[in-house]
Amino acid sequence: PVSAAGAHPRVGRTPFGSMPDGRAIECFTLANARGCEARVITYGGIVVSLRVPDRAGTLDDVVLGHDDLDGYLTTSAYFGAIVGRYGNRIANGRFSLDGRTYELARNDGAHHLHGGVRGFDRAVWTPEIAEREGAAALVLRHCSPDGDEGYPGTLDAEVAYALTDDDALVVDYRATTDRPTHVNLTQHSYFNLAGAGRPDILAHELTIDADAYLPVDTALIPTGGPAPVAGTPFDFRTPHAIGARIDADDAQLRHGRGYDHTFVLRRSGPGLAHAARLADPSTGRTLDVRTTEPGLQLYTGNFLDGGIRGKAGRVYVRRSGVCLETHHFPDSPNHPSFPSTVLRPGETYRSRTVFAFGVA
Repeated sequence: PVSAAGAHPRVGRTPFGSMPDGRAIECFTLANARGCEARVITYGGIVVSLRVPDRAGTLDDVVLGHDDLDGYLTTSAYFGAIVGRYGNRIANGRFSLDGRTYELARNDGAHHLHGGVRGFDRAVWTPEIAEREGAAALVLRHCSPDGDEGYPGTLDAEVAYALTDDDALVVDYRATTDRPTHVNLTQHSYFNLAGAGRPDILAHELTIDADAYLPVDTALIPTGGPAPVAGTPFDFRTPHAIGARIDADDAQLRHGRGYDHTFVLRRSGPGLAHAARLADPSTGRTLDVRTTEPGLQLYTGNFLDGGIRGKAGRVYVRRSGVCLETHHFPDSPNHPSFPSTVLRPGETYRSRTVFAFGVA
C-alpha cells in the first residue's frame, strides 16, 4: 500500500470543501490506462463521478450527484454513497438479537432506512491510497461506535474502491465488531448510462439473474418469502426496457411507485456471481454487475421529483437514474428464513461487488 501522504501515478487528490465543523473533505480521482475516471470523496464514501466511454470512445459521467459538498450535505437521496450499517429497511426500527431487543433510529416513517439519521452516508471516512490486484485503489475506513443509531457493538468498517484497466469499478467491503450486531453494506450510485444529464433511464435495457423477488407492503417492507418473477413485470430474466412495464397495473409497482424491490439472485455457490446487465441502446454503454451478495435492489429513482438540482444545475426528475444495490435482503434481522446478517466478534464481514463497464 501507498500511504495517504504519498502518491500514486493513477490517483489524484484535491480538496472538496469543509464540513460545518471545519473538517476537510477530500476528493480522490482514480484513473485507469484507458482514460476512465472514478472520483470519490471522503464524505460518505461517495462516488461523485464515473466517466466511461460510449461506442464512439467518448467519455461521459454516468452517475447522478452534485458538483460541490453543499449539495450532498443538504439532500438525502444517497447519491453515490456507502450505505450502512444496514442498507435498506428494518421494520419498525427494531430487532432482537441473542434475547435482547434493540431500538434503532426511525427515519422512514415508523421504519429504519439505510443506517438511520446519520448513517455511513453521512460519515467522514479516513482515506488511504493503495493498490489492489494491480489497480489503483482508495481504501476508506470508519469506526462506528457502540450504540450508533441504536446498533450494538463498535463496528470497524473498511471500503476499498479500485478501478481496473478493463473499466471495472471493484468495491470491497470489510467489517469487524466487538459485540454481536447486524451489518449490511451497499453502494447507492444512481446510473444513467446515456450520461448523468440525460432525462431518464426508461429506455435502458435490463437483465437480472433472478427467478424470484421479495414482495413488499406499502411501506416497502418485505411481506414474507420470495415470489416467482414469472408472469409479472418483475421478470427481467431476458432483457427488457426498464420503462416497458414500470407503470403496469400491478400492486407491487404501485407500492414502490415503480421498481423498488429486492431480487433473489441465482447462485450456484459462494464467490462472485453475475447479477445484472444494464445497457443503453443510444450510446452502446453497458454495465455488468457481479457480486458475492444474495440480493439486488432495483430502484428506479421513483422518489426523485425535480426538487434536487444536481451537476451543472441539472434538475433530477423522476426516474432519471437507476440504482443496482447489491446487499442482503431488507429486514433480514426480523426474518429468520432470510440469509443472516449477524456479525459476531472474531468474525469478519466481507463482501465484493464489481461494476464492469463496456460497449455493445
